[in-house]
Amino acid sequence: MGAFNAIKNGLALVLVCFLLSSCGFHLKKASSLPDNLKQLTLVGDDEKSALFEDLKSELKASNVELKAPAHNMAQLYLRRETVERQTLSLFQNGQVAEYELAYGVSYIVKRPGEDAIEKRFELYRNYQDDPDHALAKAKELELLITEIRQQASRRIVRELSQL
Repeated sequence: MGAFNAIKNGLALVLVCFLLSSCGFHLKKASSLPDNLKQLTLVGDDEKSALFEDLKSELKASNVELKAPAHNMAQLYLRRETVERQTLSLFQNGQVAEYELAYGVSYIVKRPGEDAIEKRFELYRNYQDDPDHALAKAKELELLITEIRQQASRRIVRELSQL
């Protein structure tokens, strides 16, 4: 009976692998950038910001060689990030119960011999506030902004791959 279960489990695994490969499923990988963006200069308003560091790591993961500024090289200029908070709902006592967080990013891509392209996008998240657990909610907000920042850096690289 044990051998039969092992064969049955093995066949089930083979069937799942076959189904996944036949439907075109593949693991997500780093975005592939055009040849004229494989080497570029990354500059920004705040080169010590966490978004700048996340973007630098994401570009390196996409096999982009970051170099010093040169006349004939593409440049990615990262502007400042913006974080805005808007009240969504209140508790009965008038304290804020839920916020909407709007995280905005803008950047400019300059390629030799082409017009500069300016892009801007915003990412939104809702989060609940609880005045009784202010320290925990502050940490949750910090983690949420870190997650949004990483998503923003991945989106910039994805948008660059579509230029």
